[in-house]
Amino acid sequence: MTYTPPKLITFEQFLVEYGDNPRYELIDGELRDMEPTGPHEEVSGNIAGRIYTEILRTHLNWLIPKTCLIKHPRAEATALRPDVIVLDKEKLGQEPLWQKKLIICNGNTIKLVAEVVSTNWQDDYARKVEEYAFLEIPEYWIIDFRGLGGLQFIGNPKQPTFTVCQLVNGIYQQQQYRLGDSIYSYLFPNLDLKLDDIMP
Repeated sequence: MTYTPPKLITFEQFLVEYGDNPRYELIDGELRDMEPTGPHEEVSGNIAGRIYTEILRTHLNWLIPKTCLIKHPRAEATALRPDVIVLDKEKLGQEPLWQKKLIICNGNTIKLVAEVVSTNWQDDYARKVEEYAFLEIPEYWIIDFRGLGGLQFIGNPKQPTFTVCQLVNGIYQQQQYRLGDSIYSYLFPNLDLKLDDIMP
């Protein structure tokens, strides 16, 4: 039996072939199918709605685009597409690609990213933790509403888990929440949120 490595593609190829398709992202030249389902999209929408309501309530100059890509400045063949992303409107003027394409290049434009876990959970719990920390994104939420993550990430027995990662000295400090727990966000300290509220 022989192993055939996946065909690698460049960032430019990805933009041409998949840039407008919210189903795909690119990690180290490998195309990743984000496998969105109805329940996955429902949870993403619930999260975005809760955050946007809090942005309006507290008069923050932030926005949540429907979709956008994050191009890591030092990764030539990586284009991440978070399920939910919160951007600082004041920093958008410093984004070299934003006016023509929905691409963010500077980590300091991003206030928060949220990923709703799919069957490719390894990306959300491992790779993206490193990528988002390197970009110095202050807060990263991992919403594992089906309890798919590995035991080392969500514990045993597996259960729905909401992980808030707060950036401290370049490393994410992680706090896990289960059904019934009140979730605390450092960016939105008065946000009234439980995992129960966003479940499909």
